[in-house]
Amino acid sequence: MPTHATNGTATGTSAHVGLGDAAKQVAERASSLARLEARLAALELKEKLATLSVGIALSVTGAVLALFGLGFLFASAAAGIATALPMWASLLIVGAVLALVATVLVMIGVKRLRAGAPVPAQAIEEAKLTTEALRQP
Repeated sequence: MPTHATNGTATGTSAHVGLGDAAKQVAERASSLARLEARLAALELKEKLATLSVGIALSVTGAVLALFGLGFLFASAAAGIATALPMWASLLIVGAVLALVATVLVMIGVKRLRAGAPVPAQAIEEAKLTTEALRQP
């Protein structure tokens, strides 16, 4: 009894082996595709992280330079005042103005922090209403 057809296709139990091999190949290719997609995602993340780290470094450098620039501007203001007053008095005036501005900013910040406590009042009210509605028969 022949096990192969005349056109070369498998018949009988050989067809099940062919189907099993095909299923195995599909699974292997799907697994390979998943691994490749994971590698692509990892490469994308590395590239984006590199870009992000350069952006952070440039921003921090800019902030530090701005801070130095601000210090020089305050020193220039003190030097300008020193043309009319002694140097110690001009430095004292600039320092006092800076301390006053810092105090006002801190007070405003603390007031905002106390007033804006992160309590989801609307969500709590909705939860209470839902609980009451569920308790009623």
